Amino acid sequence: MTYTGSVAVTQDKPDSTRAASQDDERWADLADLVLIIAREIQFRGYADESAIPLSQSEGMVMRYLQKVPEAAPSRIATATGLQRTNLSTVLRGLESKGLIERNASVEDGRGVTVHATARGRDNYALVRREWGSVASAAAGHDASKLDAALDLLRAVEGGITSTRPDTAGSARPEG
Repeated sequence: MTYTGSVAVTQDKPDSTRAASQDDERWADLADLVLIIAREIQFRGYADESAIPLSQSEGMVMRYLQKVPEAAPSRIATATGLQRTNLSTVLRGLESKGLIERNASVEDGRGVTVHATARGRDNYALVRREWGSVASAAAGHDASKLDAALDLLRAVEGGITSTRPDTAGSARPEG
C-alpha cells in the first residue's frame, strides 16, 4: 500500500504472483495433511493383535527391505535418509522383534547385510493392510479420486527423496 497525499492507494499483486501465493498455501495444506494423516494412522494402532507395531523409522526400513531383499546398512541409511547411528538403533529394534536378520556379507566377511525375515515380510504386509483399511474407512470407501491422489503423492515423494540432503553418506537415495 502506498500513500499519495492523504489517500491510500492499494497496489494489488499481479495475478501470477497471487496465484503462486495461493498455490504455495495449498501445497502447505497438502504437506500438513500428509503429516496429520501419518500421525493419526500410527497413533491408532492395529486391530489385528498379531501386528507388531512399527515406528516411522522402522517402517521406512521395512518398506525398503520389501523392494531390496538384502542390503548393507550403509545402503539402507542412504535410501531411507536415516543417520547411520540412528539406523543401528532401528536395526537392533527390528532384529529383537524378529523382523530382520543381519548376516556376514558373502562378498566380504567383514561386512554385514540385512534382510527381512518371513515374519518381517508378513508383518509389513499386515500393517499395510491395516493402514489401508483405516485410510479407506476415513474416506468413506470412496476410491473415485484415489488414482489421482496416488499419482500426485508419488510425484511429491519422488521429488522430495531425489533432493534429500546428504545425511547418511550419499546425496541420492538408492533402490
